[in-house]
Parts: sequence; structure tokens; C-alpha cells
Amino acid sequence: MSKIAEAFKNGKAFIPFITCGDPDLETTAKVVREAVKNGADLVELGIPFSDPTAEGPVIQGANLRALEGGVTTDKVFDLVRGLREDVTVPMVFMTYANVVFSYGAEKFISTCKEIGIDGLILPDLPFEEKEEFLPLCRQYDVNLISLIAPTSENRIAMIAKEAEGFIYLVSSLGVTGVRSEIKTDLGSIVEVIRANTKTPVAIGFGISTPEQAKKMADISDGAIVGSAIIKILAQHGRDAAPYVGEYVKSMKDAIR
Repeated sequence: MSKIAEAFKNGKAFIPFITCGDPDLETTAKVVREAVKNGADLVELGIPFSDPTAEGPVIQGANLRALEGGVTTDKVFDLVRGLREDVTVPMVFMTYANVVFSYGAEKFISTCKEIGIDGLILPDLPFEEKEEFLPLCRQYDVNLISLIAPTSENRIAMIAKEAEGFIYLVSSLGVTGVRSEIKTDLGSIVEVIRANTKTPVAIGFGISTPEQAKKMADISDGAIVGSAIIKILAQHGRDAAPYVGEYVKSMKDAIR
């Protein structure tokens, strides 16, 4: 059983997304610990990238702030080493294929294993090209997380059959960001996924309120929230940790 499966074994999982180094790495460490203390079951850590194509303006802004603050992949690895001294929940990286390529794929993925990263989400890696990284991920026991979008249509079953860790179901078309409502018929997509795999599926993109989180968790195995957390960080900066903790608690309570 992959360590990621543990995040889903106690009911619905709440998964916060945090951009590493926004506003600085010390704050990121505090925010991660506070999120876990308040019920986060798995933490998705964003490695900043200069051209994050899947992200809306909120997370793009976080990427730029982190890069301007001098965050590098090596510094993010060190952050995780520190977190792993006391954080036991699964953690995954969300970044772009280019970041992994430019670092050196084997060096990147073997370091993930060494520091205790359980999975890797690469939104710009098409399913058909995952062989670029999959053998290395398997070699070092790092789950390569598959994304399924409303546009995946006839590929949903195929992607689901080969998925590992968990499936990231993208709730709506477009980029990440807070949405007032999610209109996609996700229930029918989840049905296709469930018919083809036992791998848990969590829904992300656009979830910001406890009501939305509950609605998404009711039809899947968990909810992923990014932009709403990044907004709290943008608002409170280095003092954001307790506010993120409160928010995470409200979301986790809603999906219980």
C-alpha cells in the first residue's frame, strides 16, 4: 500500500496546496505544521516555477513572490527534510515537468524518495508522455499522480486503470482559482473512475468554501484546496499560519 493511501483511510481526505516560499520558507514550514495539526490528511507542496500554465492569478502570484524571494528546488528539498522531523502525513510535490528536467529527473526523483516525498503531480505532463518519468518514479517508490479533467472523456477509464497514489480530478475547465460554483457533472466522471480502479480520487480546482468542499467530498474521496489558502497567505503574510489552521479546520470539519 502506498503511503498516500493512508490519507484516505480515515474517511474523506482534506488536501491543502501550499506554494513553497510564499512569503518565505519559514512561513511555509509553520503553515504546513498548522494545516496538519488542524486535520490536513495529505499536503501538496508547490515548487515555484516561472511559467505555471495550470495556475490562475492567485497561485501565479505566489510563484512569483517565492521566486523573487530566492526559493530554489534545493531549498524546497531542505524545507521538506525539516518538516519530516515531525510531520508524518503523506506529502506530494506539485510542479512542472521542466523543473524536474532541468534539475535532472533521476536526481530529482531519488531526492524525493530520500527526503520523504510520496508523490509527484506534473500538470503539464500528458498521460501519453508519462513514460518520461514513470520508470524512475517506480524505481524510487514515488507515486506519479494522474490528473483527469472534464475534457479527458474517452481517456478517463484508461488513465484511471493505470493511476497510482490518488487521482487528481480537475473540477472545471481553465486554470486554478476560486469559483462561486462548480458546474461540471463530476459524479458521472467519478463513476467511470470507480469502475476502473480502486485508487482514491480527490477533486481540486475552484473549491474555496466548506459547502463546496463537502459537496465535492460527498461524490469523491477528498477535496484539494489551493487558491483560497494562498489568498490567506497573501493577506496575512508571515502571520498567516494560525489563519490557515482555522481555515483547514473548517474545511476538514465540513467533509467529515
